[in-house]
Amino acid sequence: MTELPTTLTINPGHLSLDDLLCIHQGRCTLSLNPSAAAAIDASAAVVQAAAAGSAAVYGVNTGFGKLASTRISEADLATLQRNLIRSHSVGVGEPLAPAVSRLMLATKAASLARGYSGVRREVVDMLLAVFNAGLVPCVPSQGSVGASGDLAPLAHMTLALMGEGEFLVDGIRQPAAAVLQAAGIEPLQLRAKEGLALINGTQTSTALALYALFTFEPVLESALVVGALTVDAARGSDGPFDPRIHALRGQPGQIDVARYYRSLLQGSDIRQSHEQGDDRVQDPYCLRCQPQVVGACLDQLRHAALVLLREANAVTDNPLVFAPQAEGPGAATPGAMVSGGNFHAEPVALAADAMANAIAEVGAIAERRIAMLIDSGVSRLPPFLTPNAGLNSGFMIAHVTAASLASENKSLAHPASVDSLPTSANQEDHVSMATFAARRLQPMISNVAHILGIELLAAAQGIEFLRPLRSSSALEAAHTVLREQCPAMMEDRYLAPDIEAASQLVRSGELAQIFKALPGLPPLWVPV
Repeated sequence: MTELPTTLTINPGHLSLDDLLCIHQGRCTLSLNPSAAAAIDASAAVVQAAAAGSAAVYGVNTGFGKLASTRISEADLATLQRNLIRSHSVGVGEPLAPAVSRLMLATKAASLARGYSGVRREVVDMLLAVFNAGLVPCVPSQGSVGASGDLAPLAHMTLALMGEGEFLVDGIRQPAAAVLQAAGIEPLQLRAKEGLALINGTQTSTALALYALFTFEPVLESALVVGALTVDAARGSDGPFDPRIHALRGQPGQIDVARYYRSLLQGSDIRQSHEQGDDRVQDPYCLRCQPQVVGACLDQLRHAALVLLREANAVTDNPLVFAPQAEGPGAATPGAMVSGGNFHAEPVALAADAMANAIAEVGAIAERRIAMLIDSGVSRLPPFLTPNAGLNSGFMIAHVTAASLASENKSLAHPASVDSLPTSANQEDHVSMATFAARRLQPMISNVAHILGIELLAAAQGIEFLRPLRSSSALEAAHTVLREQCPAMMEDRYLAPDIEAASQLVRSGELAQIFKALPGLPPLWVPV
């Protein structure tokens, strides 16, 4: 029996991270809380009155950007909105992932439904109908500078809703008109300001950054499991994870990561053997500083999650419409349409740059742990983790691969937000580059997953040399999961398939389930 999807009711301004994860995964259909209708209708009435009036109002009866001083006749207002979408659909590159398109549809609907954008209910209903039909607008991934909003990608999304663009059907581009007809959905007919409201906003960059946050979650959980397995493989001490150390510093992520490691290592026979006769005073930084390094990364990611949650609930188009019935700071100015800059995605850009640094550092310290494991002078394991070094190279070149990926991530981590280029004939003279800042996170996550896959193989190999001693129950479970797909490598063999299999364990969430099963631990993304 097929499990029916959950219906998620959107309460505008109150989406949670769990809601966004459900949308990202496509596990729900969407409905709008009926209480949102009054605010939507009130703001739409303000726009309709402006469209019928004689005063120039940006986005309603004027051109756009540098052409804002050009007046448009009332007879051409609908054509103005259609032309806006057509002219702005200029993206290039591979289509965005379906999860990103789903988040774009849902967060745009939630933003418009707050009642500050001046669109009719039909526009919100259209976004929800397309989402609920499982349709995926074909949105090229390149072409946005993250201000004035994500214009090109959101224009492609809207063009599909109009029946003039394309949808992805099983990964194949299909003409939008035919796809909408097959789904029984009438194409969207735009009225005054509605095209501008649909493309002015940060929903693409926010969706891309949320996509990265959700994609990286199982990778980070896996990194904790793999890092703990390496501690045992190197017969490291759990003294650096003593809660008293971390309480004195007071950094929340560091405190939590130390707690994660204590739980993962609890009950290890290997750890007990270290206590009984190891003459080493201190472990390398890559082992004992994991709470400080990964904990700092976790704090950055948690802050990014908070910023992205705010942005997913925000109203980010322009101009904004403040009607008498609307709640908020503009309620005292009935009928006002106010131009501002909420479309500027600087918060997303800076959050994505922080995420990039955190992702790169998780991979960087993992690469250092691999280097430590293959160095017999530090790990006290056989050179390159092979019993007959010389005849066999063991993990020598697997580490080189990890080093190349870690170095690549360092280049990718260069901040995008500091690279502004003026657009629209210098009217839009400072932009965020948030869309690329968020989009480049996916290859970085892939690189980290492969580094961790190599470390998982290396750490498991190190454990083999310590038998019959056993690690903790959690880490033995991780060892078993790996060995079900990748046997120990006691002589050289074709290792690339094992790296792919181990990396898939990291990305898929199978290793993360071992972390999630630990009792009484705080979640990675603390409730906000």
